[in-house]
Amino acid sequence: MSLLQHTGPSTFYTELAELPLPVSADFVGGDVPRVTYTIRDHERNITRSLTRTFPGGIGSDHQTTSHDSSEVKAFRTSPSKSRQAVLREVAGGTSTKRFVEIWAGIQIEASLDVTKYHDAFHTDAIIADDNASEDPYPKFRYTPHFGELSRGKKAPTIFLFRWTRSTAFTKATKQDILLVALSLAQPTQPPILFGQATFATEDIIYTSGHEHTKDGRLLGVKWCFNRPMGIWEIKLPESATVQGTPFGAKMSCNALKLTPSERSCRSPRVLYDDNQTPTKLFWFSNPVGGPHASCVSLESRDLTTGTNKVLVDTVMEPTPENDFPGLYPNYNMPSSPFLRRGDHTYIVLHSLWRSRATILFIDTESGAISDETKMRDGEPLYNWDLHATDDNTHFICSRSTPITPHEVLLGYFDEHDNLNWKVLDKPMISFATENALRDLTASIIPIGARPPTETIIIQSKKASTRPGPKPICITIPHGGPHTSTTTSFYPATAALALEGYTISLPNYTGSMGFGEKYIQKLVGHCGTMEVQDVVESVNELIQLGISEHGRQVVQGASYGGFLAAHLIGQYPTLFNAAVMRNPITSFGELASDILDCAYTEFGLQFTPDSLMTPATFQKMFEASPIAHVDNVRAPVLLLIGEDDLRVVPAQGLRFYHALKGRERRVEMLWFKGEMHLLDGIEAARVSLEAGRDWFKNLGQNPAD
Repeated sequence: MSLLQHTGPSTFYTELAELPLPVSADFVGGDVPRVTYTIRDHERNITRSLTRTFPGGIGSDHQTTSHDSSEVKAFRTSPSKSRQAVLREVAGGTSTKRFVEIWAGIQIEASLDVTKYHDAFHTDAIIADDNASEDPYPKFRYTPHFGELSRGKKAPTIFLFRWTRSTAFTKATKQDILLVALSLAQPTQPPILFGQATFATEDIIYTSGHEHTKDGRLLGVKWCFNRPMGIWEIKLPESATVQGTPFGAKMSCNALKLTPSERSCRSPRVLYDDNQTPTKLFWFSNPVGGPHASCVSLESRDLTTGTNKVLVDTVMEPTPENDFPGLYPNYNMPSSPFLRRGDHTYIVLHSLWRSRATILFIDTESGAISDETKMRDGEPLYNWDLHATDDNTHFICSRSTPITPHEVLLGYFDEHDNLNWKVLDKPMISFATENALRDLTASIIPIGARPPTETIIIQSKKASTRPGPKPICITIPHGGPHTSTTTSFYPATAALALEGYTISLPNYTGSMGFGEKYIQKLVGHCGTMEVQDVVESVNELIQLGISEHGRQVVQGASYGGFLAAHLIGQYPTLFNAAVMRNPITSFGELASDILDCAYTEFGLQFTPDSLMTPATFQKMFEASPIAHVDNVRAPVLLLIGEDDLRVVPAQGLRFYHALKGRERRVEMLWFKGEMHLLDGIEAARVSLEAGRDWFKNLGQNPAD
């Protein structure tokens, strides 16, 4: 009989996962907040988009308007706030049509079906794939892609869309529209792949350029800040007019790289003065190579003098006088990151500060940083996300805690330049779920024996005080390894806590948000240092009386699965059960879109001619969980995505068969069509319920 028995749907998870999640925002007409949400629809098994507008702004009017925006893949408001560009994909039968639209208020000025000119819009990096060639060979010629979640992106191209209208009240015809793909006047081999383009003037574009490695690879870019890429200036020729240019042609442009080859630079953003003259260019920068994510530098270029400077540099370790750990923002800046307060202009970002993200104001002249949402004693553990500014005095954020779903806020300065907040939107939760959430408490526990390690705890107030055995504690180390678990609201972990489990989310050595020293410290010590950090977090919670021996289980995904497998192999009596989603189990056999990680994380050099030698394999094998498989005693549930490119399914399969061959208790769920995250609507729900049921049946000591 199977050890995995379904005990019914998790109504808590379904409700919490379907709450609207704010993902982006802008200001309509310059002053009306507009927020876009994603919504997981379990009944239809799809993810939908909803856009909500708040006409009241900072006034007392709470009226909102909402509409389904699932067809809209991206939108961008012009610097003048008078127009908006929309990228729309419309599914019909077996095909999808793609449109570029220009809107002026509620009137459409220009629209063009661009389906035959390029492939799907790449909205993560604002790039699109060229599809205009009639040459048959490119269809079959090997071309590297951008890896996990971007496997269809092989030839990103910047397209220029221009239009004219005969009168102010007519829509532009196709004869009045220019669509051209930009190309370099002096092309490189292999080609530079441009994306993230932003206009500075009518004839100057700033963009990031992805570069191939010497051996012809495009290493996966998702969640990786260390890829060879730079900031480029592209100058359009004077001939870039609607008349006289063939429709769908390529336009040759001059381009200049502005950043050094040893830095990985991305996310260009242009600052304008009061006269709409571009004055400065800003971007994010990390070293090329090394850990796939690290402390971010914020750099700038004076567009008058042409000089570059580092505005915010890497922080190796926070000091007692200044506990700022460095910048750890998202991969990209918001499309509108600027804010004006008195005589100062700031870049606004959310950035990891230990186990939570906070809102930072960064002075564009001095680089001085202020933490505008600093956590104070007795306040909720809010984790903040910045979505947009109006480039003036207003900005839109969302915040949440491990037990409080996301709410949307408008930040603004009053006449005395004081920062104020107005809650624009809160999710609607059923009385039963809201009441259950009130019983939960969240806290951050420092692990004194292993600084700066700390863990986020979610537990029931009632269960922690009643007599008898403590609730089963699920330790969930994050993946990466160079990411962090934050105090944000996660439906899956909240649902598990509502099912009666205590949740521990440790941020171990190598996590972001604690200083570059602790990212670099893990390199060469994977499989030992962070494993000991997690074990010490378990011991600390036992000593504090939050959990107890014999009621410990572990769950992890990707590198978190690597740690879970290590923990049950190196400490076979500590955990009673384990769940692993797409785990790394043998680094020496890892086929991945980020193959360099298998080398660099173990302190080995990755070069274009790197080969897996017996000595290299031996080092990776000894540091991998597969080396400890003989010691595993805990029952293991594996959750595997069939189309995973980051950690190929063979990693989980190898561990499954190794355990089966040793007559260990192991089961595996196989998700057809799912990639690394297993974040499809059904896959995510089934994964949550399977982990819940696995621990419910096996998570306690048989003597209990």
